[in-house]
Amino acid sequence: MAEPRFLLDGMLGSLARWLRIMGYDALYVRDASDADMLARLVGNDRTLLTRDRQLADRAGGRGLYLEEGELEGQLLTVVERFGLSTEGRMARCSACNGELEAVGKEAVAGLVEAGTLSGHAEFWRCRDCGKIFWQGAHWRTIRDRLQRVSRGPGSGPR
Repeated sequence: MAEPRFLLDGMLGSLARWLRIMGYDALYVRDASDADMLARLVGNDRTLLTRDRQLADRAGGRGLYLEEGELEGQLLTVVERFGLSTEGRMARCSACNGELEAVGKEAVAGLVEAGTLSGHAEFWRCRDCGKIFWQGAHWRTIRDRLQRVSRGPGSGPR
C-alpha cells in the first residue's frame, strides 16, 4: 500500500514541516481559496488536512478536519488516523517538500561550516531547493517530540 500523501492549507504550516521531518509528502499551500484547495485534490491521492471544518466537509472522504489547535495534538491525530511512523526519516525537505538524496561529504564541502563537515558523516540535499541537511544537535529535540507523539496524549510537555 502506498504511503499517504497530504495537502495542508495555510493554517497548518508547522504540521506540514513536521510531517516532512517524519518523511511524508506534505504539500503546504499558504494562500489559496477553498476552491483552489479542492481543485488541487483532483487527479491525485492526497488527503486534505485543514482546521476549516467546512472545507474538510466539502472535500468529503478526502478531507480531515483537525480540531486541535496545538501542533502535537495535530500530529497525534494524523499519526493515529493514517498509521504513520514517527521514526523520522531523511526523505523530505522540511522547507519545500522536495525529495532528499544522500550525498557525500565532498558534495557539501564549502556549503556547510567546517565543524559541521568534520563532525558528521551523513548529509542529504534537497533535489528541488538544494538545502543541505544533517542530523545535528537539534535532532535530539526532534526525536523527543516524535517520541512524545508516538506515546500519545498525556506523555509530557507540549
